[in-house]
Amino acid sequence: MTTALYSLSISARATLDMHSLNNEGGEGNQIQTRMVNIVGADGRLHNVNAISGDMFKHIQAEHLFRRATDGAGLPLCAACREFNANRISADPEFAKAIEGLSDAEAIDLLLATCALDDMAGNLITAGNRSIPRKSVAEFGWVVGLPELTTTDSYFHVKYASERSADRRAADSAETARGANLGQAIFHRPASSGVYAIVANFELARIGFNDITQTYPISNDERRARHAALLESVLYTFLEPNGAMRGTQNPHIVSFDGVVAVSKQVVPAPAISPLGGDFVAEVERVRAALDTLRPGALELYPFASLGEFTEVMTRLIQSTEPFTLAYAG
Repeated sequence: MTTALYSLSISARATLDMHSLNNEGGEGNQIQTRMVNIVGADGRLHNVNAISGDMFKHIQAEHLFRRATDGAGLPLCAACREFNANRISADPEFAKAIEGLSDAEAIDLLLATCALDDMAGNLITAGNRSIPRKSVAEFGWVVGLPELTTTDSYFHVKYASERSADRRAADSAETARGANLGQAIFHRPASSGVYAIVANFELARIGFNDITQTYPISNDERRARHAALLESVLYTFLEPNGAMRGTQNPHIVSFDGVVAVSKQVVPAPAISPLGGDFVAEVERVRAALDTLRPGALELYPFASLGEFTEVMTRLIQSTEPFTLAYAG
C-alpha cells in the first residue's frame, strides 16, 4: 500500500570542498565566483559564496530528463527530447496544435504531451501566446554559512604541448614583444565550506491544471511522474553538476538535515540551516501542526548522504502523489 504525499521539503547542510559550481563570469584572466549578501543568524550582513537555485533547478531537470528517456516511459515533447532549454515552446507541432485553443485547453495539452514541462514548469510562448505553467519544484539559493565558507583564487598556467627548441625561441620572441602565447596565465576560484539548502516540491500539482483545477492525465501517469521526480531530486544531491567539474569536481564531505513530507493539505515545512538548529525547529513546527492536523506531517532526519539516499529510496518505492479532493 502506498501513501499519498501532498508535498515534500528538504532542509539540509552540505559540506562542499574545492568546488566552483557557480561563477559570475570572467574579467581578464580572472574567473569570478558567485557571491551574495545575506543576514546571518547574528543579525549582521555577510558576503558569502553561493550556488543559485537556477543552477540546482537545472541539475534536477537534467536528471529528470535522463530518467524520462531511460526506462521511465514518460512522454516528452519534441523539444524536450533534445533537452532544448525552451522546452515545449520550441516544439512546432505543439505551437500548431494550440491554435484556436483556450489557455486552459493549452495547459491540458501540455500536461498530456510532456512530463518535463509539467513538473519543471514553463512559459508557453508558442503561437504568440503567453501562458504560464508553474513548476512543482522550488529550489532556494544554496548559501554558504558565514565563518564556515571561504573562496580562494588559484594560479594556473595553460599546458603547452610543443616545447621544442624552435617553439621555445618563438615563445621568447613573443614574450619580448609583450605577448604570452606559449604559457597563458589565468586564475580560477575554488570554494570550500558548509552550505545551507532548502527545497520544496508540490507533489499534488503533478499533472494538475491550475486553471481548470482538474487532472487531465491518468493516476497511473501521475504515479510514474511522481517516482521519476523524487528520483531526480535524489540524484541532484548525489551528483551536483555545474561549472568546472572537469577539474574541480566537488568533494561532498557531509550531508545532513531532514526531509519533511505532508500527507494532508498542509505544506511540508522547510527551515534554513542559516538559522541554527534547523532540524529541531522543523520538529517543533511538526509538533505544533499535529495538534491542528493530526498525522499530517512526517519527518525523516538524515545524518549522511547514505541515510538521505535510504530515505528517498523508501519514499520513491512507497508513495504516490496526493489527489486534491476538489479536483474534477
